[in-house]
Amino acid sequence: MTEHMKLVFLHGAPAVGKLAVARELARLTGYKLFHNHLTVDLVGSLFAFGSEPFVLLREKIWLAAFQQAAKNHLSLIFTFNPERTVREQFIADATAVVEGAGGKVVFVELICAEEELERRIENPSRREFGKLRSVEQYRNLKAAGAFQFPRLPEGLSLDTTNRSAVDTARLITEYLGRRP
Repeated sequence: MTEHMKLVFLHGAPAVGKLAVARELARLTGYKLFHNHLTVDLVGSLFAFGSEPFVLLREKIWLAAFQQAAKNHLSLIFTFNPERTVREQFIADATAVVEGAGGKVVFVELICAEEELERRIENPSRREFGKLRSVEQYRNLKAAGAFQFPRLPEGLSLDTTNRSAVDTARLITEYLGRRP
């Protein structure tokens, strides 16, 4: 019997460590990494971030990727920054697409102390995918409500403030092993 596809929905604030953890998790599990900036950068090359065509095309790509992966029993790690340009319906749609093709969605939230998060934002490694790299810009976006998004479904929640990406990925791998 073929194992069900799993979509590890790794979510959290900017600079919480999603991509670093996802890379380690991919190494440990063999799951494919489909990180947020692959789609954001592609769609952003055509449309302004947050514009209606940007939002719609980004979501279509995400959902199509999830559906094809589930149909083909290909487990994925998806990094997601909950923020206001994402339609609230996206989470329900993603779950429906994956489960409709026989897969399972596993929600994993990463959290981090604000002081550490702000320190990480200025890390030069964030330049690779044009990520947010200014504490001032982060604070302004946060104050403007840019990161407001309805609570995601319950799952595993891990604090990365004093935990390495390797240790965090190990904990997620153990959690995945306990789930059907």
